[in-house]
Order: sequence, then C-alpha cells, then structure tokens
Amino acid sequence: MKILNLARSVATQDGDGVNISRVADFSGQMLDPFLMIDELKSDNEADYIGGFPPHPHRGIETFTYIIDGGFEHRDQMGNRKVIGPGHVQWMSTGFGVVHSEMPVAGASGMHGFQIWVNMAAKDKLRPARYQDSIAQGIPEIQGNDGALLRALAGEWQMEGQEVRSPIDELAGQASVADLRLSPAGNTELDRGHHEQLFIYIHSGHINGYGAGHLLLADPGAPLQLSSELGGGALIFSGNRINEEIVHMGPFVMNTEAEIRQAVKDYQSGKFGTLGD
Repeated sequence: MKILNLARSVATQDGDGVNISRVADFSGQMLDPFLMIDELKSDNEADYIGGFPPHPHRGIETFTYIIDGGFEHRDQMGNRKVIGPGHVQWMSTGFGVVHSEMPVAGASGMHGFQIWVNMAAKDKLRPARYQDSIAQGIPEIQGNDGALLRALAGEWQMEGQEVRSPIDELAGQASVADLRLSPAGNTELDRGHHEQLFIYIHSGHINGYGAGHLLLADPGAPLQLSSELGGGALIFSGNRINEEIVHMGPFVMNTEAEIRQAVKDYQSGKFGTLGD
C-alpha cells in the first residue's frame, strides 16, 4: 500500500446544529469524483436531534450510510423512508431536489455518513433519481483472515469473491465499501481499474492510523490493510470527472452563472416542495 496523501476530519456543524466531522475537497485536486465526507458519530442526542430540515441540492449526488441509529428521509419526489442501521440511500439530485433528514435515535446513539459525489456537467440538469437498499439489502464478503467487506455502492472483490451492490450507478463510477477487521485481521484489495482510491477510518485502528484519518492511496498498488486490535473504514474508489467546480452551499455547478441560476430556480419554486 502506497500512501500519497494524508488528511484528518475536522469538527463542524450543519443542518440544525448537528455536530459532524468533515473531510471536504471542492478544488477537485484530491478526492475527485468525491466532494465531501460527513461523519455523524455521537451517543449524545443533543449532537444530532435537530437533524437536517428541508433544504435543496443541485448538481451533486448524496450517498447516506447508517451504522447506528437512523434518519427519516423525505423528498419532493414523494419518497419517505427510514434509513436504519446497515442501509444506504442514494440521490442523484440533477436539476434539483428538496429533502429533509430527521433523526431516529437508536439505542447506542447515532453513527452515519453523508457523502457528496460530483456530477459531470452533462448530467447536472437531468431529472433527479432516488434509490435505497431497504428491499435488497447490502451484499457482504467474509474473508478468511478476520475481514468483512460490505459493498455499499458498486462492485467489489476480496479474496477471490465478488459482489455488486444494488446501488451501482454513482457518478464517476464511484464505489464505496465498509471494511471491518477483527483483531489481528488483514486483507488485500485491488482497485487498479479506478483512478482514485482512499480510505476513511471510522473506528479502531487500521494500518496504525486511528479514527478520523483519511489515507489517499495509489490505486496502482494493492491495498493491504491490517489491524492489531480491530477497526473499520470506508473504502472509496472512482474515476476523476476533471471539470471546473463552483460550490455555494448545497449547489455544485461548473460556473458562477449556473450557481446563480440554481438559486433563482430554487427560490421560484422550480425544485418543488415536500408537501405534508
């Protein structure tokens, strides 16, 4: 495993005072096609009870993964789902989405992610799409040396086994997996067919790094992962979009003029409303 860059998440707030840890790259230099990784991890209800009231998006895909607790999702397309432990949700917002995500507290608090993926210019104004894993579930690979891989998005191989997530149309051929290593566990992944590869450690320690570290790896080399005491990490891979990024709040477009148009369209009601 060859590490090209190292970053750490930073504490911030979003929504209605929700405390999160964030790694963001709106320059397109490091994480492309990914834009942002938000992690919510707390057993204190005050950190997340405000949730994320109705708000818009244009030009991105949002990918939500819940480990503990849950959120009730609503959007102007008529989708209303509780996304609970072990499940994922994908919205390709395109022209525009209005949605809310409000907490459903679990016995051990809340632990989950929202990940932003950029969309290519040609797709930023297409109709919105929604998909979740509730009906089909998430496929897994159990390794021989204390490794468990959950294929959250895209196709994954580990130790001669191959699985494909029911959610496999993310922009930039983006793929996401949750890898868990038992104490003294180890495994090797090959993502050489993708241009980008990085891992975000969310629990324990992996390769000597603790939770909150993001490791940008060389996809041309095997990704060798191990843990003495056990740990978990999200694995990200994909292909660069390589386009200009202009970001303002919930909108990510290619030019300032497109951002102004997004604001105008939202304010004039063209994104729709949640309703009752």
